[in-house]
Amino acid sequence: MIAVAVVDDQQLIREGLAALLGLLDDVEVVGTAADGQEALDLLAARPADVVLMDLRMPVLDGVEATRRITRDHPGTAVVVLTTYTDDESIVRALKAGARGYLTKDAGRAEIAAALRSAAAGQSTFDAKVSGRLVAALDELPLRRPAVLPDGLTAREAEVLGLIARGLSNQEIARTLFIGEATVKTHINNAFAKIDVRNRVEAARYAGEHGL
Repeated sequence: MIAVAVVDDQQLIREGLAALLGLLDDVEVVGTAADGQEALDLLAARPADVVLMDLRMPVLDGVEATRRITRDHPGTAVVVLTTYTDDESIVRALKAGARGYLTKDAGRAEIAAALRSAAAGQSTFDAKVSGRLVAALDELPLRRPAVLPDGLTAREAEVLGLIARGLSNQEIARTLFIGEATVKTHINNAFAKIDVRNRVEAARYAGEHGL
């Protein structure tokens, strides 16, 4: 069972979502909250695997609540469910640590799939948000890929660079929008290729090779 908390300042939406999710065989709604502070209080009393989070709320908004949840409850994933799809809202939520981003046009099947993906350590974005992210990537200048040492892939080199910056596996996963299990796989493969045994040696290697 996936333990889910629902956070939304509109009572009708909050209760409707809770009732809707309660119909799913693999989801247990462990509580609801009307703002970010209530969400934090709820999690302190009753842990959840996933929080379905609105963004614009009084007392404590969804972005700051997401930031605190990912910091204080690393085992809890946050999936944003909001009406806002502007670039600023998306970027702020993802930087705060949200693992998914849906609009309130999403149906029960889409929400359920996002909750399951988040609980499994994966990220999910609906079509509107994915379109915004792709558009943002299209605006970035392309760089000719460098020849990487020791047969490293681009992703393995990227992970080594983030290790050198002191990021944890969870922080690397959040930065690259991938699961922690995937991060561990990249680390194991990279360590084998460059023949290091720990993160200190890996960080030194990354520095010496400009990663």
